[in-house]
Amino acid sequence: MEWEPDQATSDLIRHLALQNSLQYSGEGQAGSVISRIMGNRADLRQFGKFIAPLVAKAVAKANAFAASDGLDAITEILEREAPELLERKVQTRREGLPELPNLNSKKPVLRFAPNPNGPLSFGHSRGLVINGQYAKDLDGELILRFDDTDTTVKPPMMEAYDSIPIQQEWLCGFPAHRIVIASERMEHYHEYAKKMLDGGFGYVCTCSAEAFKVHRVAMTECPCRDNSVDENLERWSKMNDPEEYQPGDAVLRVKTDMTLKNPALRDWPAARIQTNPHPRVGNRWRVWPLLDFQSAVEDYLQGVTHIIRGKDLMDSTRKQTLLYAHFGWEYPETIYWGRVKVHEFGAFSTSQMKRDIAEGKFSGWEDPRLPTLTALSRRGIQPEALRAFWVELGLTQKDIAVPLSTLYSHNTKAIDIKAPRLAFVRNAFPVVLSGEFPRNGTIESHSDADMPPRKYSVDEGVWIEEEDSRKPIRLKDLCDIDADGNVESIDRSDKRPVVHWVAGGTPSKLTIASGQDLETVEGILEDNTHPVGTILQLERIGYAIVEEDGLLMVHD
Repeated sequence: MEWEPDQATSDLIRHLALQNSLQYSGEGQAGSVISRIMGNRADLRQFGKFIAPLVAKAVAKANAFAASDGLDAITEILEREAPELLERKVQTRREGLPELPNLNSKKPVLRFAPNPNGPLSFGHSRGLVINGQYAKDLDGELILRFDDTDTTVKPPMMEAYDSIPIQQEWLCGFPAHRIVIASERMEHYHEYAKKMLDGGFGYVCTCSAEAFKVHRVAMTECPCRDNSVDENLERWSKMNDPEEYQPGDAVLRVKTDMTLKNPALRDWPAARIQTNPHPRVGNRWRVWPLLDFQSAVEDYLQGVTHIIRGKDLMDSTRKQTLLYAHFGWEYPETIYWGRVKVHEFGAFSTSQMKRDIAEGKFSGWEDPRLPTLTALSRRGIQPEALRAFWVELGLTQKDIAVPLSTLYSHNTKAIDIKAPRLAFVRNAFPVVLSGEFPRNGTIESHSDADMPPRKYSVDEGVWIEEEDSRKPIRLKDLCDIDADGNVESIDRSDKRPVVHWVAGGTPSKLTIASGQDLETVEGILEDNTHPVGTILQLERIGYAIVEEDGLLMVHD
């Protein structure tokens, strides 16, 4: 798909780049401009990969203009061409995350609580980065908690208990201060379930789901609500007895108010019977807490001070606040963020990925087309790039959409300084050189970094890409040639295209993940000794990482 911006879009990009540079004192950020364009122009989102480089170029030009002509010159342009953009107050550039509210001179205790039904994904990385960064910056604690009490809908995957702590440390840069596994702390949840019954603010309900829904909608109390404490304790005992209640026969509920405006808060369920064996604790338990109850109790026991999570979990906060009031506890400070949609990832879920892998659609959790942290790491995405990406987006409750190029721009900053330059010629075309030119020599591996130069030795000719053949070109750092391969000059003599080339070399392949597709490009790779895992910058192509059987594209 090809795309060119119309004049209105080009003007929009230019004006927003100037405004961003003005707001941040000549240090505008492409990611901020891209986010604003994608968040406000739904019609442009499908062209993200074309818009991102245009924005990057416009921001760089705006920053350079600010450095040479000053911020007042930018203001003059915007006053003349887009005065509405000056109505916003010029902001002072903020570094890092906003101040954590209500610390009260105590160290914060934060938690990241995934369900171990699969490895961590790009979506999980936001919670890890934000909570981890606050814990690090404020000398607090980060708890890694496995919320693994659902054996029915999201059954845990044993290998996730080992992989998630490794991924957490990779992304945060430090290991969690505490690791909590909910399924191994069931005694605590049962203890507080009984306290709820003893305190008269919980009851065991034997109404069917359909029958209780009628009460919830009508805002009427079910008959079970008035049971005595003794009756509720007896029913609780039956829930835990294999010879008595079975799944669906009874549920533990938290008494709230059946006339509350929000139906989800009306006598919400706290625990239910599950007979599916748990991979860690087997059949030891029959009654398992639901997430809102388990999480609320665990946050209290672990002394969590701040909960940072998506605004889609506001009802969880409301439910848990009602429970805390029953127990006389103080609820943690809660902060929300809005949804972030990355166009290229589409809609992935752990359950769907697991099914797709089982059916052979993907090779495994590390398949480069998947948004798992394992796959992103394999593709050469650096943890510091993910951290910078999420910190830049911050904690706004506004739903936003961003292209993957925003993450790539952060990743480029992390890898460029340490990525050796190398040549990979796609669709290799042989060119026999005639004339005088340096047949042996060296080419720099990086213009800025202190790396040993690359050595070359040309016998009769070189490989170039077929699209570069049959026209006058300059072989980069070597010579000018005509369409027949005749050497016309060693020094660059005109403005003909500069192309990369390989002398000798090794047949190789470059694998490119694009959406749901994997493309393999055959070619000739410049001879080198870089080990597996090295990230390279392939001349005129982009960044790639060395794998056992070739190269894997990181991004362009």
